[in-house]
Amino acid sequence: MIIKYISFLIGIIWSYSIIKTQSIFSKKAGIIFKLFISKVSWLTLIAACYFGYKNFSIHHTLIGVLIGIAIVHLGFYFLKKFLISKFSEQNLLLIKSFFEYSLIAWVIYYIFF
Repeated sequence: MIIKYISFLIGIIWSYSIIKTQSIFSKKAGIIFKLFISKVSWLTLIAACYFGYKNFSIHHTLIGVLIGIAIVHLGFYFLKKFLISKFSEQNLLLIKSFFEYSLIAWVIYYIFF
């Protein structure tokens, strides 16, 4: 039972972290990210909630969802503080731009090839 609940929490954390990642990207990359990746993550989150509901009580499912969301938000908060302390803001913007354009290039490559 514990292994099922841990896998439920991992599914919630995994899918919600990808959904939360969408907010980091700019509008152009955000649209591509939303169309190709975030939709699947929403479906995964809904499936994880359904899995929790079918295997556990509604009370345990809601607690798991809240714990998963809290872990993701805390992780993003501490990661942001860590990255700001290690790198300058200009370097972070440069890295972010690189990843955004890489995502756009990857999606274009995936569509045409």
